[in-house]
Amino acid sequence: MRAARLHEVGGAFQIDEVPMPVPGELDVVVRVEAAHIVPNLRNVINTYPSQKPFLPLPELPAIFGMDSAGVITEVGARVRNLKPGDRVYINPGLDTGDSWAARNGEPMNDPAYTFEGYFGFGPDSAVIHKDYPYGGLGQYVKAPVKNIVCIPDNVSFDHAARFGYLGTSYSGLRKGDVRAGSSVLIHGATGTLGVNAVLLALAMGATQIFGVARDEGRLERLRQIDPSRIQVLSYGDRDVSEWVREHTDGRGVDVFLDATSSSATADVTMAGIWALRRGGRMVSIGAMPEDLPVPMYRLMTLHISLLGSLWFTTAEGEDMARMAGAGTLDLSHLTARHFTLDEANAAVEAAATDSGGGFTSVVVRPHE
Repeated sequence: MRAARLHEVGGAFQIDEVPMPVPGELDVVVRVEAAHIVPNLRNVINTYPSQKPFLPLPELPAIFGMDSAGVITEVGARVRNLKPGDRVYINPGLDTGDSWAARNGEPMNDPAYTFEGYFGFGPDSAVIHKDYPYGGLGQYVKAPVKNIVCIPDNVSFDHAARFGYLGTSYSGLRKGDVRAGSSVLIHGATGTLGVNAVLLALAMGATQIFGVARDEGRLERLRQIDPSRIQVLSYGDRDVSEWVREHTDGRGVDVFLDATSSSATADVTMAGIWALRRGGRMVSIGAMPEDLPVPMYRLMTLHISLLGSLWFTTAEGEDMARMAGAGTLDLSHLTARHFTLDEANAAVEAAATDSGGGFTSVVVRPHE
């Protein structure tokens, strides 16, 4: 098969002929129809070995691309329910399966947890990278059956390939206990995670959604999705806490989801924390890099919780697939720019330089 592989850190992807993946007994092989190029991929392949060596890359040359959707073409000998022809998304989060964390039902807390086609979270990730050396920038991918999310016929491959970022937002909202009647504040609301979070909060029944970002045009586009439930603010125009309390009878919001980018500063996150009601929850899913000046005693007396949320489970992916299939999760607001496998380098650059905020994703179609 053809694959775009990285041969050296900081280099360009090259198109190579590589062997087709062969499924293990509990694996499937998927023909990739859409590979979502995440905005952070350019940083990963250029800076992570020197700046974040604790997040190891696969051994080079390697096939990257962590978010893949397509059709199963082959199944392993012990696969009983999935079958060739099934439309699927591959959750790239891999674990050893037999670590203490995995055996206790917490695979994301496995010290060797690894994103297939991206990076790992510990030294033992090197073994998992070797077991599953395929990413979406190849025409076919091998993945374990436990990582497969089945996609309804009315959900496009473009939308399914975005499930990684959608799932990150969904799991964060769930950890915040968002439900029917909840009020939610989302910082970084016009980015990829933020737009996803708004769509999911609507689907989960939140009745008040407060979106904070900087670009007024994109904020207005966000508000227009559901003007009766979504209100927006350009950061710096108003004090966030005062603005939120004006619309919540003085209480503050139930949940603050921080989806800010690596260019954000600590004061942005702190503004969201102070907009929480007594007993509220802050969940971080973004990349704000600064240390927070957190007054723990004050937060304790306000009964406020601060949580971090890394990724999402395959079960949560199945939740989203059902919501999207039923139309409660409305993905029609999301668009995509398409690239061929030969245009992989241009796709990585386009994803990193922002072509339309969180509404637009960059998708590679390896078979075109």
